[in-house]
Amino acid sequence: MTPATLPRRLGALVYEALLVTALVLVAGFVLTPLVSPATGSARVLQLPSAAGRALSFAGIFGTAMAYCVWSWSSGRRTLPMKTWRLRLVTVGGLPVARGRAALRYLACWVGPTLAVLAYLVLRPTGLGAHAAWLVAFNFLWALIDPDRQFLHDRLGGTRIVDDAR
Repeated sequence: MTPATLPRRLGALVYEALLVTALVLVAGFVLTPLVSPATGSARVLQLPSAAGRALSFAGIFGTAMAYCVWSWSSGRRTLPMKTWRLRLVTVGGLPVARGRAALRYLACWVGPTLAVLAYLVLRPTGLGAHAAWLVAFNFLWALIDPDRQFLHDRLGGTRIVDDAR
């Protein structure tokens, strides 16, 4: 199995980001009635309660996880993977099981989690905006990885290869 090149994987990633953004927007619209604050003055922006925000995040996180785990497991591929002729396999070249796909999805959150933590640490000093680049940490990892793998592929025991079909 031939590993997919970094530019092809990044191209598919941009396409995938568009699809996941649409999915997140739909999930957010579905969750809005559940988390919206009680009606009040139309002149004042009202944010959902902390519980509402947590429910909204959990719903969106779970929806994206279901999409990714289903799309990556049992030899299935996302539309961008089909378009770019890519396949996700284990390091041994086998189709990815659901558990491994879930691990890969959770590993995708390493960069965003680091960004939030760095922001919380740097915010009191006025340097919080400098934490934003950490969102891309998983992808920047490919620049130092000997096999040019993304961090979530390294942690998940997966790799993206050219699809010979």
